[in-house]
Amino acid sequence: MDDAKKILVIEDQDDLRLLIRLTLKQLGRVVAAADMDGALALVASERPDLVVLDVWLGTELCGLDICRILKADANMGGVKVLLLSACGQQSDVEAGLAAGADRYVVKPFSPDLLVRTARELLDA
Repeated sequence: MDDAKKILVIEDQDDLRLLIRLTLKQLGRVVAAADMDGALALVASERPDLVVLDVWLGTELCGLDICRILKADANMGGVKVLLLSACGQQSDVEAGLAAGADRYVVKPFSPDLLVRTARELLDA
């Protein structure tokens, strides 16, 4: 039985998606999607423990919408959501937390902060 934590990264920028994947691989199995269609397929197949989610994906649904969907889905079993955004005003953070995010990290972020935050969520 595989006890490794599963992390899903949803980020539309290729370089940043790669950086996040490489940074978090020490915490478990990391899969990634660039768009909502890929993300939904991975959510269904992987049943992630943590979703690292960009707020602005350049699609019809923003990260806040996706967060609400994930948190409302009883089949997700309390998945943790870490929102990433370049929008760092207090109102942005409050909107992210109101959407159900467990944590909100402002871009640019340090890899150490990302790992610490993800580890706290996975261990909670």
